[in-house]
Amino acid sequence: MTLAVTKTKAEQALSHNFEAVAAKLPGGAAVAAARKAAIGAFAALGLPHRRIEQWKYTDLRTALKEALPPSLREAATPRQHEIDTGLGPLAALDCHRVVFVDGGHIPSLSGKSPSAAVAIGSLAAALADGAGDGLGKREVAGQDAVIALNTAYMTDGAIVRIAAGATLDKPLLLVFARSAKEGRLVTTRNVIEVGAGARATVIEAHLGLAGAASGQANTLSAVTVGDRAHIAHVVCAMAGDASTHLATTLATLGEEAVYRAFQLTVATGLARNTMAVTFAGEGAKLDISGCFLGRSTQHIDTTLVVDHAVPGCESRELFKGVLTDRARGVFQGKVIVRPYAQKSDGKQMAQALMLSEDAEFNSKPELEIHADDVVCGHGSTAAEIDENLLFYMRSRGIPLGEARAMLIESFIGEAIDKIEDEALREALADVARARLAELSGARP
Repeated sequence: MTLAVTKTKAEQALSHNFEAVAAKLPGGAAVAAARKAAIGAFAALGLPHRRIEQWKYTDLRTALKEALPPSLREAATPRQHEIDTGLGPLAALDCHRVVFVDGGHIPSLSGKSPSAAVAIGSLAAALADGAGDGLGKREVAGQDAVIALNTAYMTDGAIVRIAAGATLDKPLLLVFARSAKEGRLVTTRNVIEVGAGARATVIEAHLGLAGAASGQANTLSAVTVGDRAHIAHVVCAMAGDASTHLATTLATLGEEAVYRAFQLTVATGLARNTMAVTFAGEGAKLDISGCFLGRSTQHIDTTLVVDHAVPGCESRELFKGVLTDRARGVFQGKVIVRPYAQKSDGKQMAQALMLSEDAEFNSKPELEIHADDVVCGHGSTAAEIDENLLFYMRSRGIPLGEARAMLIESFIGEAIDKIEDEALREALADVARARLAELSGARP
């Protein structure tokens, strides 16, 4: 006997909404076919739920009560100062800037490609020209409903191509802002390719502007790091206290490539940050770190899959979380070492600081090792603020709120200090400090 699976209201709306906007999405016949195949895959899969192991702690089928209408850039273009206000400390960075608002590129707020060796463009423009960038069949065939939805609905994003041997003279800041006064689903995709021997720093900032309604976002970045190339990839999510942010990063590293990634998640109601990294060349190095700061009933999920598919590669993962009220943090980190990936070196650590008895941290580190000559390890801890340290600081005249903030900042500082660019490191620390001031004062 075959049992029919009842679709939720959100699942039905996601399929129905696609039919209403499909003709308005960028791309020719080939892209339209890929979109149709993707929405078909989603219809078969449905939203991820707790019976899927990778989504055990983040049940989207239950969490998403409704699906918002997809954004087609109906809202007016915001002013420069509105973008700067939303960016906060990041606005002061000396960098190349490309701005997307409600899922569409805004040329008037964006700079141009800095040189012939560094090409920065709009995905929507490429799709309109008949290109199929970012629509890999491998991703749709991966049976991931969130990626399938991204393929079906994506409206725009950045295409960044850095030629072999080139160096991006200063960081590239990709701004994804939400300004609509009504809730919308914003879907973007980035294609980042760093040629052999090239160097670059790329920053993604996902934010809700003042006065914008709470929304839903589905963003994907496909990153290719060439042989002996070096890239720092920083993602800052501050989408809004009642917003949903689903982010996926798919990275492939060439021989002796270096990929340094950092994630900061604050002021976001429901966040799922998924990163899958594959070592495709020997001698490559990966360093992923991040911080997540949650309060109220916010839910922040960080899920990593690091695939040591070739010998002699090194991976490091360090994540720090601070949770108060009834916030929930999730860390799932899986390191796979393939049978022929000898001399692999992998270390992983996730730590959470609990500021409330009602806060929750679910951690599931995993090692799947099929080779015998490896050095791999993982760990996870969760604890409260040390009352002895707090008493010591208060006895020296430091107010309670300030003392708590100092201790919490020192806790997350280990992850933030991994950022090599000093100006960027300080800007992200300032973003975190502002949020920590709220968290540390949440409970007297």
